[in-house]
Amino acid sequence: MARPRRRTTSPCALSSVRSSGLQGLPRSLRACRCSLLWLGCLLVPLVAQALPSPQEVRRGFQPSETYILSREGELLQRLRTDMQVRRGQWVALSDTSPALRLALLVSEDKRFYAHSGVDWKAVSAAAWGQLWHRRTRGASTITMQLAGLLDEDWRASNQGRSVGQKLGQAVAATQLERQWRKDQILEAYLNLLPFRGELVGIDALSRSLFGKAAHGLDAVEAAIAAALVRGPNASPEVVAQRACGVWQDVQAWESRAATPVADCGAIQWRTQQSLRARLWPASEGLAPHWAQRVWQSQREAAQAPSARVTTTVSAPVQRLAVESLQRHLRELQGRNVEDGAVLVLDNASGQVLAWVGSSGGLSQAAEVDGVLAWRQPGSTLKPFLYAQALQEGRVTAASLLEDSPAHIATPSGLYIPQNYDRKFKGWVSVRSALAGSLNVPAVRTLVMVTPDAFFNQLRQLGLPLRENAGYYGYSLALGSAEVPLLHLTNAYRALANGGQFAPVAHAVLGAAPRAKPVQVLSPQAAFVVGDILSDAQARASTFGLDSVLATRFWTAVKTGTSKDMRDNWAVGWSQRYTVGVWVGNASGEAMHGVSGSSGAAPIWADIMAALHARLPSRAPPAPPGLRPQAVQFVAAAGAAALEPGRKEWFLEGTQQPVFAIEGEAAGARDSSTPGMKVSEKTKNQAQAAIKNVLPAVHAQIAQPVSGTILALDPDIPPQHQRLQLQARPMGAGSAGWQPQGLRWQLVTRQPHGETVRQELGRGSPVAWLPWPGRHRLELWDAAGQLQDSVELEVRGAGARQPQQVAPSPASSARSR
Repeated sequence: MARPRRRTTSPCALSSVRSSGLQGLPRSLRACRCSLLWLGCLLVPLVAQALPSPQEVRRGFQPSETYILSREGELLQRLRTDMQVRRGQWVALSDTSPALRLALLVSEDKRFYAHSGVDWKAVSAAAWGQLWHRRTRGASTITMQLAGLLDEDWRASNQGRSVGQKLGQAVAATQLERQWRKDQILEAYLNLLPFRGELVGIDALSRSLFGKAAHGLDAVEAAIAAALVRGPNASPEVVAQRACGVWQDVQAWESRAATPVADCGAIQWRTQQSLRARLWPASEGLAPHWAQRVWQSQREAAQAPSARVTTTVSAPVQRLAVESLQRHLRELQGRNVEDGAVLVLDNASGQVLAWVGSSGGLSQAAEVDGVLAWRQPGSTLKPFLYAQALQEGRVTAASLLEDSPAHIATPSGLYIPQNYDRKFKGWVSVRSALAGSLNVPAVRTLVMVTPDAFFNQLRQLGLPLRENAGYYGYSLALGSAEVPLLHLTNAYRALANGGQFAPVAHAVLGAAPRAKPVQVLSPQAAFVVGDILSDAQARASTFGLDSVLATRFWTAVKTGTSKDMRDNWAVGWSQRYTVGVWVGNASGEAMHGVSGSSGAAPIWADIMAALHARLPSRAPPAPPGLRPQAVQFVAAAGAAALEPGRKEWFLEGTQQPVFAIEGEAAGARDSSTPGMKVSEKTKNQAQAAIKNVLPAVHAQIAQPVSGTILALDPDIPPQHQRLQLQARPMGAGSAGWQPQGLRWQLVTRQPHGETVRQELGRGSPVAWLPWPGRHRLELWDAAGQLQDSVELEVRGAGARQPQQVAPSPASSARSR
């Protein structure tokens, strides 16, 4: 059976059928109407091709907000990304308030459901009014206005629409009515209509002015919204007057009675309050700084904007990190601390699982991203230093370092490091020094490694140090360089991955990896450092056995505090996660009595405990090239051990069973550590090791240190400005050392080039009255052997000529 042919009707005939209100018009107007319609028929094919479908309009709608989603699909943050206009989400007609739809139809197009795109009755009324110079309401229907929103050719300019534009708009409206349903037209109109200023669409309007979704608008709010259609940027008084008229028209329409008397005063107050309100923030959610990071990365990659971006962050982990940070900061109220940041990384993939840039409402600088802020890391750089020293074979985990006052000469003067508690422990092992976060042993280790080599190592671990190695000097061991939490935490992730460094993964879930991992530290050194940082017994001397850092599952963690307590850190890893926490003030103000163990550490421990509530964390297996060895720490001249015996990990070829320091060095350990007895066999092993390894006793200048600069005060009598010259023994047999045979010599270079040598005294100590000039202080023993020398400078009044003295002990011995 042949398909019946669809009957076509001309626009003029179609409008005659559908418009019954024009019978009373003069014949001339009806003729004009038909002429315009027949002229418009010539444009129908072009207009029909240009008009989009409802689905195309919906797909082309671009909100000014981007939804940042978690890996689970949960909304993390709504972020405004279009600063030119403010659009919300596309709102279905069924999700709009019935009061809004009624107010809009009564105000803009009462016969919307009756006409076919052009309200000829309204057109005739407008034409009749213009003929008699009467002011009438415009004849544009909602469909005609939508046609203008879809095609800028039909939009009105500052001078209004031309006859051609009006004709084209009417033709486009007729075609829209033939291709679209009424509900699709009204839905698109509500979403594309500009209301006021930058607000476009009903979602942006209702959320910005009324603080609610479009389905919650009441009658008064709907009247205000409808009034804004006629004059989006009119004054509040004009909008209020129109809103009152709309409200009256709606009431009359619903009651089919005379226009009621409205309380325009109340409507005016509501209008003024609404137009002044901006209740829709540009960004809201759990992860504002993470959203900025995602958006910035997309812009740098020149990617097309997307309304929804699924990222690597886990919503439960993000929520956990935010709550833990804010809760613990509230507990620190009164200690001048209000800011903090948390970063959680997945060890294997490098994906960010939580990014908390600030404490939110607790901070006066909530916009500052603490994850990217440059702060001094304090002691958190020490694990990388000791890992490098282990890798280079300079120390082992059981090597003994001296924790005592140190004066290190630098080009800018003496560098005198101090421990956090201003106390010294004496001789300690590398394990105790790192786990207890002792400063002086770390600086002594950097002297062995050199600042340049350590600087290059940190750069390879991804730390973006701003200055060169010479700028930081030996203070680099104590974290004088500023680094962001992001890069520091990722460097710790390299330790968790056996020394392999890789950049943090892309923010968007499913993106390709940035780069292949690079082996920066040896797996053996990374393992030993992790073993030390997981040793609760080793850090007990500083943090105690009940420290918050001691977790029920395997973790390795290091705390840090910068100068004057401005920054607080706790960074560590488990089998699966690496967590970094920073606490401080974005302004740089010092905290009051907040250390790494009381500030950042509880937050770190809280997050780790929650992450592993149902997930185990086991210690990693030792890599090839490591050997366990039982070790003993003894004092060769006595019976007390420096540290308890234990099993220690050694890189292959560096193991030894006994570690010992002679006499005075053993007595320099912390007096709070009780003596520990060792077996006779162990003592014999220690004595043998010392005799075979350590050099014979010699003397060393203890005071002054090389590089000392002295300034004489003219207001103080010279006899009260004497300097005490002190020596100390070094090497085996020092227990019976006698300083009486030592001789102090001062070598001064005169301006004319002659060198003058003078003996200052014998024994130790010796009081010396300094005089201006550059000197070399020498220490000789009774056999005429030079033991030690230091360079120093004395500044003050003019130098006096020193007396020529007898030749040095060495030359005297030779002459005999």
